[in-house]
Amino acid sequence: MRVAGLGFRKGVSMESLRAALDLVGPFDAIATIAAKAHEPGLQSLINALQLPFHAMSQEAIQTSERGGSALARLIYGTGSVAESAALAAAGPGARLVQAKQKTPDGMAVAAIAEVP
Repeated sequence: MRVAGLGFRKGVSMESLRAALDLVGPFDAIATIAAKAHEPGLQSLINALQLPFHAMSQEAIQTSERGGSALARLIYGTGSVAESAALAAAGPGARLVQAKQKTPDGMAVAAIAEVP
């Protein structure tokens, strides 16, 4: 299973999220941190794609030590919400197969993790 992890700014559009996903390749499910699961752009994307969605707890994503944003580390306890959410949702033994990629508008990033 390939899980796309998403990280994004408040008020992100469905189009920005879709653009982030287009940068990382095929996936079977989507994951992000539960604190952002209510965002309208994300909800629109989930409804449009009709794929499994995993809202990961902050504790779950903190188990992954990913480099990246100091602000994300301060707020969420991980440097990359996208990479950490993908790894946590994919489950034990998952590995990152696509590092986070940022959209040109800077509103969203996506990464892919999979279980071998």
